[in-house]
Amino acid sequence: MIGVTREIYMLSASVRKILAASACAAAALSLATPAWAADEEVATVEIKAQRQAFRGDVPLNELPQSVQVLDAQALKDVNVVQLDDVLDLASGLARQNTFGGLWDAFAIRGFAGDENTPTGYLLNGFNVGRGFSGRRDTVNVESVEVLKGPGSALFGRAEPGGTVNLVTKKPKFDSQGSLELAASRYSNYRIAADYTAPITDSIAFRINGAYEDAESFRDFITYKKYVVNPSFLFKLGDATTLTYEGEFLKQEAPFDRGVVAPFGQLGAVDISTFLGEPGDGDTTIKANGHQLVLNHDFNDNWTLLTGLGYRKSTFEGFSSDAELAPARQPFLTAGTTLVRQRRHRDYDAEDTVLRAELAGTVATGGLTHHLMIGVDYYKYELDTVQDRIRPNAATYGIDVFNPVYGLVVTPTAFLSSLEKQDATGIYIQDQIDVTEQWKLLLGVRYDTFKQTIDDRRPSNADTRQKKNATSPRIGLVYEVSERFSVYTSFSKGFRPNSGSAFGGAAFAPENSKSVELGTKFSTEGGAISGTVAVYQGKKSNFLTSDPVNAGFSLAAGEAESKGIEVDLAGSLPGDLRYTFSYAYTDAEITESILDFNFGLALPAGTPLINIPKNSANLLVMKAFDVGTGRFTVGGGLNYVSDRLGETGTPSFVLPSYTLGRLTASYAPSEALKFTVDIENLFDKEYYPSSYHRLWVAPGAPRTWTVRMQYNFGK
Repeated sequence: MIGVTREIYMLSASVRKILAASACAAAALSLATPAWAADEEVATVEIKAQRQAFRGDVPLNELPQSVQVLDAQALKDVNVVQLDDVLDLASGLARQNTFGGLWDAFAIRGFAGDENTPTGYLLNGFNVGRGFSGRRDTVNVESVEVLKGPGSALFGRAEPGGTVNLVTKKPKFDSQGSLELAASRYSNYRIAADYTAPITDSIAFRINGAYEDAESFRDFITYKKYVVNPSFLFKLGDATTLTYEGEFLKQEAPFDRGVVAPFGQLGAVDISTFLGEPGDGDTTIKANGHQLVLNHDFNDNWTLLTGLGYRKSTFEGFSSDAELAPARQPFLTAGTTLVRQRRHRDYDAEDTVLRAELAGTVATGGLTHHLMIGVDYYKYELDTVQDRIRPNAATYGIDVFNPVYGLVVTPTAFLSSLEKQDATGIYIQDQIDVTEQWKLLLGVRYDTFKQTIDDRRPSNADTRQKKNATSPRIGLVYEVSERFSVYTSFSKGFRPNSGSAFGGAAFAPENSKSVELGTKFSTEGGAISGTVAVYQGKKSNFLTSDPVNAGFSLAAGEAESKGIEVDLAGSLPGDLRYTFSYAYTDAEITESILDFNFGLALPAGTPLINIPKNSANLLVMKAFDVGTGRFTVGGGLNYVSDRLGETGTPSFVLPSYTLGRLTASYAPSEALKFTVDIENLFDKEYYPSSYHRLWVAPGAPRTWTVRMQYNFGK
């Protein structure tokens, strides 16, 4: 097996070199062709000619899987600036522990991935979940694609529930831009800008960004962030484009574990109460990201897509967290004084991604093949240094009902490690038009994964592991008519777990399999379009919290998720638009676990944390003319049922909630627009996610936002 692995690895390296050389040759040949002379001609292809990775030439609605697209209009309708708020519109997505409110974390179809890292979403097909990029701002997001179900055979190293791909705004050859000013309750102020223009007939640029300075309904919590995104589009010829996209981000906010639930009772402690130490200051996140993509069309049927992604990020700061170990936490029995740990984290991450993909169509023997052949490689390094002290109630406790701040304890060396991941994947997928109605999808992916964890503490040994995985995929689509189809698909997959358990042992990778059955439909005129899907997914070696060794995790065995999803959208007469989504998700552990090393007992049937069985979202927008201007009004409801708030503790449940929202805007001209949004309209007290009864994230009370947007050049 080792010999086979070595041959596959060498083959993948050779394929990368061949495809990279092909890309360079294509670029060189394209330079010999004349540049386009007219901006108008360039504008017709500058975006459409750029394919998304892992997409090929098959339209999303013909794939044998559920795909929910939140397009630019949907993002404008909700007027939200954080990724987690956008994803509330999608079915089957649930909020997870955000690590002190400092990164994005969500589950798709019940599966959340590695709790020690941000959720692994994609940015233009590049994984940006590895490392620390803060909370994703939407200032540079054109659309959000929620790709659900069996897709590991293509994406690789993904959750069986699916993945999220963010498509960024691209440079254009028409000069246009916008400036937006916003103010919200709790002294939240934001400015955002976006501008794109041609530099020459064959080069265009775009730059956008945002700066935000905010306080919070939480005591002592402030938030500052800036993000700048420059990009360039080079038209190297009639058939070749080169795109560079950059991202520069800095985020500053205190590490905030939220509130506690004395004796499991939520609401006993006011949601504004901060239980850390104001003297800890901010945790600072910095991230610099770069993407370079070459797209070459050999002809009308075949396209080569090559890309390079690089991201460096840091996470540094102090925190005072509630102690979770029962033997060290008197609050669990007394319910008054909370014992805390004090930590200092200094994390550095570096992620490099290379990929090449050849996609096209070929007809053989009366069949049409939509082929994708690709390779990808990533190298990821995570340097972790953490200091910690675990004092007692007298030296670092806090009364949760009458907090007094100002205690100081000095943490000492606790963790110091350097983790390296090195992975290569080769994939091929063929969606075959067997007849005009029957489409058959066949795909397979082969991954090699190496991981080393160098534990720099004298008492611990280093860890090495090397894994191989083959991920097949099969799907079938039957187009009953032009507007109605049914499909089914099945796949296997795997995803490496980053980090190590108590004692230094590396986590085994997750293994998964999933199956989906669904239908896609639309009516003439666009009144109704949507997808209904039924699915089941299973995985092993997923991570959960270690309640004995606080701050550590366990690969806790096997879990299953099954459910139903409904996604509808449409436009009705009178310029009335709507979107509706509903999900039933039943996610639980399927094999009882009794870990004698850590004393963790999780019986079969234990629900997965933070996963509601029922969730739904409705958004309705109506536009009409008022004088010479345009008025738009809308509203929505977001429902989330109750869900487990602490792994292995069935009595601690986060209650269900229904949030309302209202939005109204008036545009006196195409250049100017004024908007008012009200979130949590009914002023409900709610808790969107939790990690433990002592780490519970409260939701914000009723919040209003007013904004003014000025557009020019359109």
